[in-house]
Amino acid sequence: MEWRKSYLDVILVPLGFVICMGYHIWLWHKVKNQPLTTIIGTNANGRRLWVEAIMKDNEKKNILAVQTLRNTIMGATLMATTSILLCSGLAAVISSTYSVKQPLNDAIYGAHGEFIVALKYVTLLLIFLFSFLCHTLSIRFINQVNFLINCPQDNLGIVSPEYVSELLEKGFGLNTVGNRLFYAALPLLLWIFGPVLVFLCFITMVPMFYNLDFVCCNQEKGKIEYTCENGSDQFVGV
Repeated sequence: MEWRKSYLDVILVPLGFVICMGYHIWLWHKVKNQPLTTIIGTNANGRRLWVEAIMKDNEKKNILAVQTLRNTIMGATLMATTSILLCSGLAAVISSTYSVKQPLNDAIYGAHGEFIVALKYVTLLLIFLFSFLCHTLSIRFINQVNFLINCPQDNLGIVSPEYVSELLEKGFGLNTVGNRLFYAALPLLLWIFGPVLVFLCFITMVPMFYNLDFVCCNQEKGKIEYTCENGSDQFVGV
């Protein structure tokens, strides 16, 4: 009897996760091998050029650099604040007696026992916590870039444009992961109303992500190879 109540949760929710994870694994493969076909790889290349231009003419562009990075920090701060507020709300719900599930018992498909309800809220809580962690780490790296990008160039080359670019990419990478975790929590919010909506939401999100993640241009232009010159990675077109 318990299987008949929860089989939709056991099948549809993990299947939706697998589809979403499969897409992001494929996206990661594309970013590593053909970065210029993706928005992530194209933006990363542009940020490297931006850092080099800012540090080359720092006296004239230092204010522009600080203002640009400040806007990025404000966006990450907003997402981190939203995530921790949602964590607080979910923690309050979890600490209750799950009376919230009573009006929904007859309105949802799948299991709605106390264990399943607890699992739903704990899963959401963990995802929002990891999203908060990624955004706070992103702010940390971008704050470091905010200082280092205005450092005067020294003969030893300790604070080089390549080093600053690496820190900036770590910050943006963590920001991207935090945003994706936040987006993944949206279908799970619908899990409160049943597993069917979770699966449909994941299926809808994948083509949306595809349109947002890939550049609409000739795919052959994105095929690149990495070369290492003086210890720094550079993009070389094929």
